[in-house]
Amino acid sequence: MAGGVAEIPPVRVEVGQAPEGMDELAEVIDGKQIAKECRRALKSRVSEFTEQVGNPPGLGVILVGEDPASAVYVRNKERACERAGMASFHHTLPADSSQQVVEKLIDRLNEDPLVHGILLQLPLPGHLDSKAMLARIRPDKDADGFHPVSAGMLAVGQPSFVPCTPRGCMRLIESTGRDISGADAVVVGRSNIVGKPMAQLLLSQNATVTICHSRTRDLDAHVGRADILVAAVGRPEFVRGDWIRDGSVVIDVGINRRHDGSLCGDVEYEKAFERAGFITPVPGGVGPMTVAMLLENTVEGAFRSISK
Repeated sequence: MAGGVAEIPPVRVEVGQAPEGMDELAEVIDGKQIAKECRRALKSRVSEFTEQVGNPPGLGVILVGEDPASAVYVRNKERACERAGMASFHHTLPADSSQQVVEKLIDRLNEDPLVHGILLQLPLPGHLDSKAMLARIRPDKDADGFHPVSAGMLAVGQPSFVPCTPRGCMRLIESTGRDISGADAVVVGRSNIVGKPMAQLLLSQNATVTICHSRTRDLDAHVGRADILVAAVGRPEFVRGDWIRDGSVVIDVGINRRHDGSLCGDVEYEKAFERAGFITPVPGGVGPMTVAMLLENTVEGAFRSISK
């Protein structure tokens, strides 16, 4: 990745129990452990910046409303900042806040020299224009990587903020030791947040990439030829386990709640477990990496701010 953040060696950890009826563990990619290693590597960069400038890299967080899931995510990000020695500036606004009020706060954080990355927690209340809000964040503080300038820079292969979840997915794929160059990669999902930037990152590593989605014909055939599969369609167990190519790398971005309250991904895990060479669990796979990559983006933004 661009930006000078220290890279960590590949980490592969087997966790959990094999589904009932299986004799051996599959190789599960432990996102919690890899994220921990990322944060450990990041600490030295945080210390380096703090010694040079006199204050740590800072992340400004905006939460509008009291959505319980968003509040949990924000708390996790704040704790991660604290563990890494970074500053976190948390701003919670009422759910009925106007567009103007939120934009003024964004403007304030844009001009604050102690803030090197800005996170606008999504989703926003329905009366707010999230696209306009995200575009208002200065590109050099776009820690989430959602700004149109960041998307354009990624598309043309220039250094920029990379959306946190795809960046984390790439780190997970790299942790397996599999060669991405020349591999057949299939991305199921076409969102601006995950699917499209994921495809760009895989292309940048010379994979042959197919983007699929919920309306793709013969989706099973596309999935069945994938050396690397990234599922980010947002539908519980949408990708059937018996579609998975034997020995492939499966990265499941989805996190969905079943009727009984349990969590599942976009991939039918137990059957996929029997076929994949490597697979991420849900939870404990992609999620921790998203937070770790947010911190890396913020630290990169901090170093860029003093190299201008």
